[in-house]
This record gives sequence, structure tokens and C-alpha cells, in this order.
Amino acid sequence: MKKALQVNNKILIIDVRSKEEFDQAHIPNALNISIHDLRKSMSKLDKSFQFITTCGKGGGRSADGAKLLREVGLNAIWLCGGSNKWLSSSSS
Repeated sequence: MKKALQVNNKILIIDVRSKEEFDQAHIPNALNISIHDLRKSMSKLDKSFQFITTCGKGGGRSADGAKLLREVGLNAIWLCGGSNKWLSSSSS
């Protein structure tokens, strides 16, 4: 996915964790919209983008977030392994 981000500027990572969790560590250039605020923010998202939702470990809130986005017709998937795996692989 890191390579896809380098060549495609129509991909947006949405971190669905709380602001406090996001502030501790997050994927560079990710947008923070908590899972609780996602539903009311969806109308502001550009439908031409591919959205990738992430949380800490991946699969819980991020899967729920991607599902919400898909329900309104947005192209969305969730990041398996979440921000934690992304960040740990960046430092290796």
C-alpha cells in the first residue's frame, strides 16, 4: 500500500481512532475522523478518492469505518494490521 500511495494521489487514509489515540502516533498524512464522527463527516468526502480506514490494530473500528463509507457509495477498504503495524514496519 505504501507504493500505491506514492503513485496515486487519490488515496486517502482515514484514522478512525480518537483524537487522543491519533495524537500519540499515526500514519503520516492520515486524516483523523473518529469512528463516532465518521457518519456526519462522510458527506464532505470526495467520492473520487479511494479511502483506507485504519485504527490501532486493524479490523475493529477500521472495518466498521470502511463498511460505513461503502454504505454511502464510497470506495473504501480497511488496513489489516492498522496503524501499529504500519508504524512498526516504517522503523524497521
